[in-house]
Amino acid sequence: MNRLAAIKQEQLNFWTIQAKQKAKIGQLPNYISLLQQVDPDELAVGIISWKDQILLAGKTERTFPLMSVIKPFLLLYLLDRLGTQTVFQRVGKEPSQYPFNSLIQLLSDRGFPRNPMINSGAIALASILPGKDAYSRCENLRLWLNKCAYSQLFLSRPMLDSVCSLPNFQNQALAEEMAANGYLENATLALDTYNRICCLSGTIIELARLGLLLLDSSFSCQITRKIMATCGLYEASEQFFKRVGFPTKSGVSGAVLSIVPSQGAIAIYSPPLNEQGNSVAGLFLVEKIARSIQF
Repeated sequence: MNRLAAIKQEQLNFWTIQAKQKAKIGQLPNYISLLQQVDPDELAVGIISWKDQILLAGKTERTFPLMSVIKPFLLLYLLDRLGTQTVFQRVGKEPSQYPFNSLIQLLSDRGFPRNPMINSGAIALASILPGKDAYSRCENLRLWLNKCAYSQLFLSRPMLDSVCSLPNFQNQALAEEMAANGYLENATLALDTYNRICCLSGTIIELARLGLLLLDSSFSCQITRKIMATCGLYEASEQFFKRVGFPTKSGVSGAVLSIVPSQGAIAIYSPPLNEQGNSVAGLFLVEKIARSIQF
């Protein structure tokens, strides 16, 4: 039985009201100007089952940047194109108990990024995306995702300009450390590519459709789901997965994607974040949905 598809609109509407109240304890990120300017009360939810049954709530027409939610799909794309050996020569598979942009973690690992869901790992993988420059690399990934998920992701130029308007010294330090240890050939190109792919944007239903890609039984999808489960929410990953049981990834924009094994995907957008950088309302809603279909 697909319990995800059995959720009623009235239930989702009620949970959304609760989630908006929960979101008030969160904060908007303070290092990307455009993300500081969004309405903290905005919230959108999309639930899609593998039979393409769709349930929506909130401002579903709103577009937003995926930010770190692109990371599982960067991994999936490269596993599909380059294979596991090439990918895991560049990045590990182990969780980190440090923040998503931690230089301490990278230094302790001697420049080898711990996993693909933190910044160092995604920057390393961005460096091996096929393409001659950052534009073509991002475009190759975007077109592949749009084809596979029947979506219309686009690169948000205003968001990219905002991301690049101030130097991100933490990400620069990560790239330089990886380059110094031989895990990155061109730090500037890797960072430019990383910034672009994080600014790929879409609607809540498009994010949910991307999630359906990860329901596949292929080895690449299995690996991606496993790493999402242990690393997708940074320091909070292990405890959240124990409670909920769904591989989940968050982004600093307030995007959250959760995969319900064999049933479908849950996509949420709510900008206020907790101290780990995860959407407060997003995690609340995923847990509410999980409890409703598991018990």
